[in-house]
Amino acid sequence: MRMRSATILHVDLDAFFAAVEQRDHPELRGLPVVVGGAGGPDGGRGVVSAASYEARKFGVHSAMPLRTAMALCPDAVVLPVDGHRYLAASREVMAILGRFTPRVEPISIDEAFLDVAGSEGLFGPPETIARSIKSAVRSEVGLTASVGVASTKLVAKIASDLRKPDGLVIVPLGEEAAFLAPLPIWRLWGVGEKTRVALTDFGVRTIGDLAVVPPDALRRRFGEHGAQLAERARGIDASPVESSQDAKSVSHETTFDVDTSDRDVIERTLLGLSEGVAARLRAAGVRAGVVAVKVRDSDFTTHTRQRSLSEPTDLADPIWRTSVELARPLLRGIRVRLLGVAARNLAEPSQLALFAAGEEDRQRRRAEAVDAIRRRYGARAVTRARLLDAGIPEPFERDPDRKPRARGADTDTG
Repeated sequence: MRMRSATILHVDLDAFFAAVEQRDHPELRGLPVVVGGAGGPDGGRGVVSAASYEARKFGVHSAMPLRTAMALCPDAVVLPVDGHRYLAASREVMAILGRFTPRVEPISIDEAFLDVAGSEGLFGPPETIARSIKSAVRSEVGLTASVGVASTKLVAKIASDLRKPDGLVIVPLGEEAAFLAPLPIWRLWGVGEKTRVALTDFGVRTIGDLAVVPPDALRRRFGEHGAQLAERARGIDASPVESSQDAKSVSHETTFDVDTSDRDVIERTLLGLSEGVAARLRAAGVRAGVVAVKVRDSDFTTHTRQRSLSEPTDLADPIWRTSVELARPLLRGIRVRLLGVAARNLAEPSQLALFAAGEEDRQRRRAEAVDAIRRRYGARAVTRARLLDAGIPEPFERDPDRKPRARGADTDTG
C-alpha cells in the first residue's frame, strides 16, 4: 500500500449542541447543560443528545436517558434540541473547512475529515492549517473544535478525541503504530464489546497488544474482520477522504455462507443492510431518492433493480420496504448467494424536510438516538428484535467507508 503523507485532519466540534446553547446564552457558560427531549425539570422521557463538559463530570453522556442524567446531575439545565440553530452553526463550520481544501468529508453534523495535500503552498503545513481552522471556528462561529492530524483517517479520528475539549494532536508520518500502541483497545475502529471480550483470549488490552498478535490467528478467530483489525492496530487505513461531490451512492452487501432460498432470512438480511445504508446516509447528512437491490444466485448470475422514492429518505424502514418489493420478483426459483442494498441520487435535505413534523420526525429522532448509542457502545448495542441471533449484518459505527466484505461483514463479529 502506498503510504500517504500526514495530511489528513479530523475536525470534531466539542459538545456541539450544548456548546451552541452556551454560546447563544452566556448565562449558561460554566453550568452543566444537557440537550435532549423536550426539556423540563424532570428530564422527560427522552434521551441526552449532548452534554456540556460541566455535565460530563457527573457521568452524563449522549444517548443516556434524560431521567438518568438528571439523577446524576440534578442541577443540570435541560434544553430541547434546536435543530435549526445547530444546522446553521454546522454549515458555518463546514464553510470554513472548505476554504482550506475542496477535499472535505462531513461524517456528521459536528465532524469532518479533510485532506489538505496540495493546500500547503497556500496555508502552510498541516499543523498550521489545523491551528488556523481552530482559530477561525472560535472567532467566527464562537465554538471550539478538537483536531487530529495524521496520515490516515483512522489515526486522525482517534487523535482528535484524545485531548478534548479544544485539543490538537499531531501524529507524524511513520509514528502511527507507536502512537496507537498504549491506547486501550476500545478506541480502535471495529472493536465493539463482543470483540473486546473475545480479544482477551489473546491477552489483548491495548492496541499495541493487538498489533503483535499474528494476523493469521486473528483471521482464524474473526475471519476477514480479524485481518482488518490487524492492519488497523498498526495504523493502516487506505480509505480516502471523499468530498460530498464524490459520493454517488451508499451501499452495503453481504454474501451468505450457505446459499439460501428462505424468504424470511432474505428479508431479515435486507433489513440489516437497509439499517446500515440508512445510518451512513444520516452520518453524511444526505438522503436518497433512489433505492436499488442486487441479487446474485448460486450460478453467479447477478440481477439488479432500482426504484425512485416518492420522497427522499435516510430512514431504514422505507429503504427496506422498497428493497423487499424490488427483490421479491428476482427470487423465484433461485438460491441466493449475495444480497446488496444501495441508496442513490443523494442530496442534502431542505430545511423543511430536516425538521418535518409527525411520524417521520419521530422515526428520525429514534434513529438518531440509536446512532448515538451505537457510536458510543458499538454496532450491536441496539439491535432490532427481528435481527437478534440471526447472523444478519448490522450497521457499523466506526468505519462507514468500508462496505461489508464477502463471507462476513465489516462489523463486530466477536
